[in-house]
Amino acid sequence: MPYRPPLVAREFFVADPPELPQRANGEQGLSSVTSAEVVETGADSVLLKAATSAGEELYVSVAAVAEGVVRTRLAADPAARPAAEKIIELVHAGSYDGAKVTVEDGTVVVDAGPVRAVATLGAWSLRYTDAAGKTLVAQNPGEEDISGRLRTLPFGRSLVDGKPVAFHESFTAAPDEAYAGFGERFAPLNARGQRPLMWNFDAFGSESIRAYKNVPFYMSDRGYGVLVNSGAPVEFDMAQQTHAAVELIVPDDALEYFVIGGAPAEVLDRFDGLTSRPSLPPKWALGTWISSGFFVDNEERVMERAKKIRERGIPCDVLHLDTFWQHEPHWSDMRWDRDNFPDPERMLADLAEQGFKVCLWMNSYISHKSPVFAEGDEHGYFLKNAKGETYVADVWHGSHQASGIVDFTNPDAVEWWKGLLRGPLQAGAALYKTDFAEGVPADAVAHNGMTGTELHNVYTLLYNDAVVDVTREVNGHELVWARSSFLGGQRHSAQWSGDVQTTWAGLGGTIRGGLSHGLSGVPFWSHDTGGFNGTPTDDLYIRWAQFGALSPLLRYHGTTTRELWEFSKEAERLAIESLKLRYSLAPYLYTAAVKASRTGEPVLRALNVDDPSDPISWTADQEFRLGTDLLVAPVNDPSGERKVYLPKGRWIDFWTKEVHEGGRFIDTKHDLETFPVFVRYGAVIPRVEPGPTIGEEPFAGITLEVWGAPAEGITISDVDGDTTIVIEKVSETSVTLVSTGPADIANVSVIDVAGAPAKAELERK
Repeated sequence: MPYRPPLVAREFFVADPPELPQRANGEQGLSSVTSAEVVETGADSVLLKAATSAGEELYVSVAAVAEGVVRTRLAADPAARPAAEKIIELVHAGSYDGAKVTVEDGTVVVDAGPVRAVATLGAWSLRYTDAAGKTLVAQNPGEEDISGRLRTLPFGRSLVDGKPVAFHESFTAAPDEAYAGFGERFAPLNARGQRPLMWNFDAFGSESIRAYKNVPFYMSDRGYGVLVNSGAPVEFDMAQQTHAAVELIVPDDALEYFVIGGAPAEVLDRFDGLTSRPSLPPKWALGTWISSGFFVDNEERVMERAKKIRERGIPCDVLHLDTFWQHEPHWSDMRWDRDNFPDPERMLADLAEQGFKVCLWMNSYISHKSPVFAEGDEHGYFLKNAKGETYVADVWHGSHQASGIVDFTNPDAVEWWKGLLRGPLQAGAALYKTDFAEGVPADAVAHNGMTGTELHNVYTLLYNDAVVDVTREVNGHELVWARSSFLGGQRHSAQWSGDVQTTWAGLGGTIRGGLSHGLSGVPFWSHDTGGFNGTPTDDLYIRWAQFGALSPLLRYHGTTTRELWEFSKEAERLAIESLKLRYSLAPYLYTAAVKASRTGEPVLRALNVDDPSDPISWTADQEFRLGTDLLVAPVNDPSGERKVYLPKGRWIDFWTKEVHEGGRFIDTKHDLETFPVFVRYGAVIPRVEPGPTIGEEPFAGITLEVWGAPAEGITISDVDGDTTIVIEKVSETSVTLVSTGPADIANVSVIDVAGAPAKAELERK
């Protein structure tokens, strides 16, 4: 899907996806499953031999691989697996002890509890139901138009010139069915009518359908999700070609997909059980990250930046040094530019004394002008072209030197490359920002024989895995700050939205990206506060700062400076106030992060996570819950006006303390001092006095804020364990909270809200 704007010269990405061949008019080649017979049954699976419309024999396997999860596989050989498994296992399917398999009267049922697969063998059909037998989703036999042409391809595969090119599956779509997921997508949250292509792009912003992070997974408002196990450029048609059906095109060695039953939170939990549990970032990562920006930096400027941050009372835990910590023509060979950074060990030690962690930029491309390139080239550590030579590619789109691409299918190359990474970490850097990795060309050849097409999407996982390995070895944590990702990438605990435009449209697209990525199993997400490309106006900078302050993770970065003092005094003041709000909510944020690492629930939550039966929750893509108890609607227009949808229940305006009934839209207008934030009525919010850092120690002096009359307690998570807060007594005049656990609860504060008790007491056990 190359970027081809009309009426101007085409721009080609070095790693554009290959297009599937098309059959000539009248050429036969559709091989759809028409019937099947049982070959083998097991305790939790069944293997079927299928006949097709083209006279082929294919094999269908249906298995219960976990509670609420059924796997379906179609291949010419029962042993066939997705091509990505030549180098990495994307999905870790297990078994389900409670599974039941029955074969009776030509019908096969594979029961995984909350979801069942029901296949009819004589005249093939397959549907998936819930435990009560209600159909969640069913195969579609292929939609034909009035001319008899197929608009969607049914369960089977297609051949062109007699050669198989792709498997396919179609599901019947309910007329009003909504879908969401697919990774970090900047398009509308409800993907109905879209054609997501699973191909990692250098997306150049957040204003198009191209994505840095693709996840071949979606969920439906009908109570199920679908995960496709493939690293190939899978294409989904979400009721675009015809509103009657969803279609999956999988150009791989096998079609393997999983139907996951449950509400969104249950689906995400089961999805993570199949792919990976999210890696919890270190506590300090929830603090502010401030970048050097994309311009030449040096030690003097870094130290001056650190000094100003502390002198001006800007809460900050991490300083990020972008590209220019390395020598400019040599990116990214992981060597300090000694002219600008003559003594990095001393600099990093000085910054640590001031409470700063340091993140260093990098990518997996090495300029052909770097001396390190010659070493990698000599030993065969880069991807090759068809001639067996190092593939020197324009991975920077003409803005930097052509480079070699480190080949992570070569174990020797991985170890060599880890050696390059180890030194800066041992010198005192805390972690790396793992930029790029979307640039594996389709015609590249890897050490293990994989084609560039097979490797392209999973390359980012191999890349980030290697960086995480070294970071864990040296610094004891698994944090990277990644731009590209794929299926299972939640094990790399921080991802950001890439090079977004400094525009209101860029801000709006970024919000959408965070929502869809959270619905794809990735809870620890961020963005370039202020936008990346260009210089924001003061009002846009302030609004983005407010959004950033109430995002899962927060970084200021751009092509020009995002240092707070480089904007107006008003902009700096309001940005600092937003940061202090964030730091005061640190116990609340860290608790949400711990929960996300355990369950896969997003920290930045699309409204459908908590209210999946509300149709509006599947389309509201300019607001979110932060955790379960805060509702945030970033101002996305210079007028300050926002129409905000409040979910069912009661919501309290964070600023005015006015109580609003939910289940409706309200009109809001905020000057630059505030922005739409609402608290769930009855919530108990743990807060602290904001300091210069969040740091690594347990929170001290926590205040429990009671917003309205609470009906249930909370859990506060910290590095020293969980603390439970139970509501023991509540009346019109008072509420008693009981704390059990290590948290340092210093105070209980009742917010002056209509219907709230007048006072609160705390008991400890």
